[in-house]
Amino acid sequence: MNKASSSATGPRAFPIGPHSAMTVVQDGGGDVRVAAGPATVMRLRLDERLDRLKVLDAPDDLQLAMRAVSAAAEAMFGWRPSLDRLALDSAGRESIARELIDHGVAVMAGADVALLPELVMQRRDNWLVNAERPPMPQLHVMTDGKRHPRRSPKPKGKVYARFIPWLAEVISFRVADVDGDLHLLHRWMNDPRVDAFWNEAGDLEKHRRYLSGILADPHMLPLIGCFDDEPFGYFELYWAKENRIAPFYDADDYDRGWHVVVGEDAYRGRRYISAWLPSLMHYMFLDDCRTQRIVGEPAAAHSQQLRNLELSGFAKIKNFDFPHKRATLVMLLRERFFGDRLWLPAATAPTATS
Repeated sequence: MNKASSSATGPRAFPIGPHSAMTVVQDGGGDVRVAAGPATVMRLRLDERLDRLKVLDAPDDLQLAMRAVSAAAEAMFGWRPSLDRLALDSAGRESIARELIDHGVAVMAGADVALLPELVMQRRDNWLVNAERPPMPQLHVMTDGKRHPRRSPKPKGKVYARFIPWLAEVISFRVADVDGDLHLLHRWMNDPRVDAFWNEAGDLEKHRRYLSGILADPHMLPLIGCFDDEPFGYFELYWAKENRIAPFYDADDYDRGWHVVVGEDAYRGRRYISAWLPSLMHYMFLDDCRTQRIVGEPAAAHSQQLRNLELSGFAKIKNFDFPHKRATLVMLLRERFFGDRLWLPAATAPTATS
């Protein structure tokens, strides 16, 4: 994906989707076009108040038209974070409005068809690589005495990508690979700053066994985070029901949790955490619509990380004792993430974590 211009007056571009399947381009005025590769698939016009899009030209394919409108909406909301809703004028093309409403991307607000950011941001195929793969039908199984839903087979390769307008960079997550990522993980785990909280420093073979074990565990998913394809961090996602955290709270079947290593110093700081943290949460909420809560268990002594999480919408629930550390249970609700639009930077942006 290419970086996009952030100019407020000149032309600017907003790539959409994990493979830049579409790009939204706005000229210096109100003309907006949605392109798929070299071809323009939709033309729109943004009114002078910047809160209404008029469809000028659209494809006959309703699925393609809906993708184009939702792409345009994502760009408009990304460029104007304070925008609460975007009215869509599709006069003469009412079938597009019906398609958007039927798929839950838009609602009626009086006489207007309104695109809401909290709905647009839940459209899976704007960000997920395998968006067409539905969540696994529910079937409860037992693992080590724990009753939990059967989990989907693990994906491979890139799973998520999102353009970050305030960085003009693309963040992506891909599944970690022993052959390709072992030396990277080995270097990060031996960083004294990381080891202070992870306690996993060691030789290459230790880390080979470690990553191989995570990949083999059905309830864990190891990810490498990248900015414009440059790796910066390692993330472990887990299903809470099968995890060590489950005995310490009333875990729901689809609660999910996470651990993080930011391995590259160049990617520490408020600008980057405001991108990777909500993007990671966004991926987990999109991956399975039944996930209503995301939990974490940072060390209770890690005050900076706790401040970061509070600023990012996590509530502190309680302190508790793991065998290896005293931890704080934190929780983020799906309703709060989308309702409060927490994929955008907070007014007081958080700072770096380990």
